[in-house]
Amino acid sequence: MKSLETSEILNLVEYEKVRAERRREIVELKKARRVSVGRYLTFVFENRSTVWFQIQEMVRAERIVETSKIGEEVEVYNALLPRPGELAATLMIEIDQASEIKPVLDRLLGIDTRDYVKMTVGPHVIVGEFEVGHSDEERGKLSAVHFVRFALPPAARQLFATAEVALVIEHPNERARTVLSDETKRSLRDDLA
Repeated sequence: MKSLETSEILNLVEYEKVRAERRREIVELKKARRVSVGRYLTFVFENRSTVWFQIQEMVRAERIVETSKIGEEVEVYNALLPRPGELAATLMIEIDQASEIKPVLDRLLGIDTRDYVKMTVGPHVIVGEFEVGHSDEERGKLSAVHFVRFALPPAARQLFATAEVALVIEHPNERARTVLSDETKRSLRDDLA
């Protein structure tokens, strides 16, 4: 997937003119790209549009106007884009009750450091590769937001449109499986091209 360029980021005034419409478009796009697995885990698969929107919102929230600072944000967020043959997602551990946050995060410790998160495409099993630095098992700390990549081998990419595709969690304290809908698969196929 082609990286975003600083020149694609609108200035604050221009963005405000299109923000409401772009926000509606992204909300609609993310419906198919958002997959809940088990009680607490939600994957949102990223692409150029979702990342562009995140950059624009960061620029807006932080009131960033300097081109070099915008360029820094673009560089950071481009890391969220899937590379060729990959799907990339933000994984959120969503816990509704404040009193449950620490206990749930404690139970899910290590979810990002072992082969607990997988994608299956027909007979192919693809282990999620997590961005490091979002947990510290020695200190018992786990972030509620992670970034995970699934590098699909050519055979899995070929089957993606027709095979059953599922996200699978096999953590000792959380086991779940969700089959991706046809709508989700259609949305993600473009990422693999």
